Amino acid sequence: MKQTNSQIIQNKLRNKFIKSGVNMKGPETIYFSKDTKIGKNVTIDPYVVFGPKVKIGNNVKINSFSHLENCKIENKVDIGPYARIRPGTILKTGSRIGNFVEVKKSTIGKKSKVNHLSYVGDSFLGNSVNIGAGTITCNYDGVKKNKTKIKSNAFIGSNSSLVAPVTINENSIVGAGSVITQNVRKRSLALTRSKQTEIQNYKKGKK
Repeated sequence: MKQTNSQIIQNKLRNKFIKSGVNMKGPETIYFSKDTKIGKNVTIDPYVVFGPKVKIGNNVKINSFSHLENCKIENKVDIGPYARIRPGTILKTGSRIGNFVEVKKSTIGKKSKVNHLSYVGDSFLGNSVNIGAGTITCNYDGVKKNKTKIKSNAFIGSNSSLVAPVTINENSIVGAGSVITQNVRKRSLALTRSKQTEIQNYKKGKK
């Protein structure tokens, strides 16, 4: 079967990266752009797509079914599987973006982790920040995009919503399940959680 122009281009790009030392598992499933740049000791698992303007540093691992576009990935970064790295994103050295995470127009600081099921948009994360599962930065108010700042060593509990514009300061903690609408001071615990109600010996109604 005759190859299309797209297939010919992709095969040339794959061969170029294989020769340069990129470790590709299932290279026929990986799609590059003409301007993709990749450093040394990089591993790419099957079914990864590189859109335009992607720059990858050294010692990076990109897991399967991830999509990257117009972003800069520094050294020793781990991405995916099933991660979407959208335009304007910078992943600093040692950061981690896990499965089912979307990052848009944000900087993720050194050794910071967004491990699973989260959306981070129009945000700046400092160093060693931990983002719990199900966290959302609520960056769009229906008119304009607003920014979220999460400073170094902050810990964001699972299932939290950070309503921008908002700043979470250094060494602070956001408790799981919180909706944060005001700035959080340094070394503070912020909680917005209703009191649990329990009705003893409760019986369901009969149909």
